[in-house]
Amino acid sequence: MRDDAAHLDACLRLLAAQTRPPDEVVVVDNASNDASARVAREHGARVVVEPRVGIPAAAAAGYDAARGDVLLRLDADSRPAPDWAERALATLADPRVDAVTGHGVFDLPGRRGVRLARVYLGAYYALGHLAAGHPVLWGSSMAFRASVWRAARPRVTRTGDVHDDLDLALAIGPGARVVVDPGWSVGMSARAVRPGRQWVPRVRRALTTLTRHWRHAPPWERWLRHRRPMSA
Repeated sequence: MRDDAAHLDACLRLLAAQTRPPDEVVVVDNASNDASARVAREHGARVVVEPRVGIPAAAAAGYDAARGDVLLRLDADSRPAPDWAERALATLADPRVDAVTGHGVFDLPGRRGVRLARVYLGAYYALGHLAAGHPVLWGSSMAFRASVWRAARPRVTRTGDVHDDLDLALAIGPGARVVVDPGWSVGMSARAVRPGRQWVPRVRRALTTLTRHWRHAPPWERWLRHRRPMSA
């Protein structure tokens, strides 16, 4: 998180109310200037400081710091349901599964949040799978084994010119078994899909992410090598 104290407070309250409480909560302070770090400590979270600004560096710092065998990832503005952690662990109880990724609902009135999220995430998963040759991950709600992170870590980019979740999915590679669970859903802020200039760098980051990994394994090779994805 970076300068997101109010969203973080709401997220940590929901994590504290989980049916299966996390063994630890790690919050990465990515050069915040507000009360985010104080809020995290008040909730009992372990704060890790990552001064390099950008989600890729911050996310990787969190994965490095986590002590558990299974890492669950969400954003400060994610709103997990009470069984969020329990459902991820149930999916990963299957030893054949390496990672699970979910869906979300935008905080918009009526059914708009549901419909927009379906379009947004449906396009992301479909286009991401096509480009990667295997299922991709969505950073606002995903979980994976610590052993998967350790294996992928040398291939992960920590600079701000990539999408960290897509980069991690490509680093994990086509040999991983990834579950895309439509029922594993979180609430999320609609600020990510507001129109504006933010879409230009986001598209650029996506292309940079794909290009870097395509140098080592183009999509057609990934399609040939990937194991059949599992569904929840």
